[in-house]
Amino acid sequence: MTYQEKIDGLGELSLVTVDPDRDAALLHGWVTLPRNSFWGMGSHSLDEVREIYAFVDSLPTHHAYLIMVDGEPVGLFQSYQPEADPVGERYPVQPGDVGMHLLLSPDRRLARSLTNAVGPAVARFLFRDPAAQRIVVEPDVRNHLALRRLEIEGFTFDSEIDMPDKRAQLAFLTRARFAERHPTPA
Repeated sequence: MTYQEKIDGLGELSLVTVDPDRDAALLHGWVTLPRNSFWGMGSHSLDEVREIYAFVDSLPTHHAYLIMVDGEPVGLFQSYQPEADPVGERYPVQPGDVGMHLLLSPDRRLARSLTNAVGPAVARFLFRDPAAQRIVVEPDVRNHLALRRLEIEGFTFDSEIDMPDKRAQLAFLTRARFAERHPTPA
């Protein structure tokens, strides 16, 4: 287990490093759902998904985690160093930038409370590293639900950028802005 926190009204949220062999079938089931089309893996086979996450697992700059609630997998969270990713070729990377991708695939029982809880939880996880100063995201410009969620979470929208597989909206969340919106309980 990489990270754990108790979230009132939801349960114990934890991040567990993806094991490509163990988790490929679960991830394949999620990334091929029509509602998750913006993940860009809808036509991938089980073996292709396994290979992609084996590759991610081999990189020191990219990390993939299952998001668990009370031991049940509910999503996928990836972090990366922007300077080692295609996004880093499309904006001036600053020291302390850390990138992330988030895919939630909960059952209906958890959907609303999970969406509200996971963004702040993964930001707290990333900002545990004192070097992390700004979270970078680049969702597809057509993913209106993700863009709305980023706005709610306090991300500042920057320019649109062309990524290899999509037109993306670059957005940032600074440590200071996150701390303003999510003060640490005394």
